[in-house]
Amino acid sequence: MSTRRSFLQTSLAAGALGDLAFLSGLSPVSAADLKASKNVVQLAPEIEPVVRMIEQTPRERLLEEMADRIKKGLSYAEVLAALQLAGVKNVEPRPSVGHKFHTVLVVNSAHLASVAGPKEHRWLPLFWALDYYKSAAARDVRERGDWTMSAVDESAIPSSQHARKSFLNAMQSWDESAADVAVAGLARTAKLDDIYEMFFRLGARDFRSIGHKAIFVANSYRALQTIGEQHAEPILRSLAYALLMHEGDNPQKRDDEADRPYRRNVELVNTIRDDWKSGQLDSEATREFLQVLRKGNNQETCNLAIEQLNQGVSPQSIWDAMLVGSSELLMRQPGIVALHSVTTSNALYFAYKTSQ
Repeated sequence: MSTRRSFLQTSLAAGALGDLAFLSGLSPVSAADLKASKNVVQLAPEIEPVVRMIEQTPRERLLEEMADRIKKGLSYAEVLAALQLAGVKNVEPRPSVGHKFHTVLVVNSAHLASVAGPKEHRWLPLFWALDYYKSAAARDVRERGDWTMSAVDESAIPSSQHARKSFLNAMQSWDESAADVAVAGLARTAKLDDIYEMFFRLGARDFRSIGHKAIFVANSYRALQTIGEQHAEPILRSLAYALLMHEGDNPQKRDDEADRPYRRNVELVNTIRDDWKSGQLDSEATREFLQVLRKGNNQETCNLAIEQLNQGVSPQSIWDAMLVGSSELLMRQPGIVALHSVTTSNALYFAYKTSQ
């Protein structure tokens, strides 16, 4: 499997996208292929043909076909939207919210790489992500039997007055089908920022999939700011489904280690002073917090956060320790797990800064 780095290096060495050895032509699309299945999620009509092209074009020809579409007027935002939607439609966040599901998680990161790059190379991160999607979709077929997001049960969608309560109840009880129809109702009737106020909290409620749940919350919100809220419903359905990932029996009915810190912290937050946001920056408090991150357990770390906030320390000083500490951990323990301490801290910090 190609990595982002090797793909970009190879592409840049080739000099231009047109120099890559693509096969020409596409297989004919039958009339039956054009008919939408009533059992599969329906996308916005203006983007559905692009998603279908990504799905149906063989991996070895996809980049050439996409380049041709771009030359004919397909916009950057349309490519980005189709890439995100193809992922949530065809790649299941099971058995974890990681591995092959990075094809969904990485879309906003590819966008940021494009933004940061020189204008002549800005298509390359998206083209890498398109190629990676084909790899992930193939893996999903092998692992999950070609899972595809189903059409929502329209008859079960709660009214706008009840959608929020229904959604929170479903997420609390880890009920996938109830959460699916409820979040579809929210997508159609509620403001996106209000929906994400709930998701920011839900993304941090358990530590399964080494932080990927919080990462999906942050990156899906970021992506929607670029591709447009009109594409929110299938993305929100995928997000709710991802946040309900767990092993074994219903987590609500057992005391699992992955759930204990959040349950304890829900009670702890009631002991924080009301004006905790108005604290002062304190470098000594940051250093103290770093020491606990290095040597303490999660309870000791959370206890110190409460103590410092109540002493008038700015929450930014605690976040500084979290962001420095996660980067330090990666340097001390290079590897995939420590890497996610950085990306998860970034996602949680984004949620903190974005939440109203």
